Amino acid sequence: MTARIGVVTFPGSLDDRDTQRAIRLAGAEPVALWHKDKDLHQVDAVVLCGGFSYGDYLRAGAIARFSPVMEPLLEQAKAGLPVLGICNGFQILTEAHLLPGTMLRNDHLHFICRDQKLRVENAETAWTTDYSAGQEIHIPLKNNDGQYVADAYTLDKLEAEGRVAFRYLDFNPNGSQRDIAGITNEAGNVVGLMPHPEHAVEPLIGSGRTDGLPFFTSILKKLVNA
Repeated sequence: MTARIGVVTFPGSLDDRDTQRAIRLAGAEPVALWHKDKDLHQVDAVVLCGGFSYGDYLRAGAIARFSPVMEPLLEQAKAGLPVLGICNGFQILTEAHLLPGTMLRNDHLHFICRDQKLRVENAETAWTTDYSAGQEIHIPLKNNDGQYVADAYTLDKLEAEGRVAFRYLDFNPNGSQRDIAGITNEAGNVVGLMPHPEHAVEPLIGSGRTDGLPFFTSILKKLVNA
């Protein structure tokens, strides 16, 4: 039976189709979910894709957090449903308190778009098992509100529990504390990151690399072997 991975589209989402394509390339079935859906249509995992949900009014992700689809997502994520938040999706996960901390405007106050070098810090989450801890990868990055911040206690806790999933290398593009590019929850089923792995799944487009594909093959293998 083919694994079904939902991709939520909010008003202002930009990368839902790209994410669906990445899921399809990995061998799973993408399922389009609408922000007004009141159930998740029995998907096996969910991706909150990048973009500018609701125009980033108030704060990035602050309005999307209250969309109808988030109610079943919150409930099922807490019960173990794998959820990946990419860029705006990461912002939504922090607003929904599925992940700690918050995202602020880039410290240089400019939108940034570049290929970004990362180090994989945690290769044991539902979305990262096809990587190796310490592996260096290149993933496209594009954001305006990408500065990850949290209080010192939270940052120390993330470090101590191995919940920093990805870290920026060579250059911190947005001022994120401790060069954090992505984190995971305690259970490892919810992951958020600012760079866009769906733009690095084919050698002819995006970064020209396939460094982002393991996100989608990782979750597929987890679901198939569950």
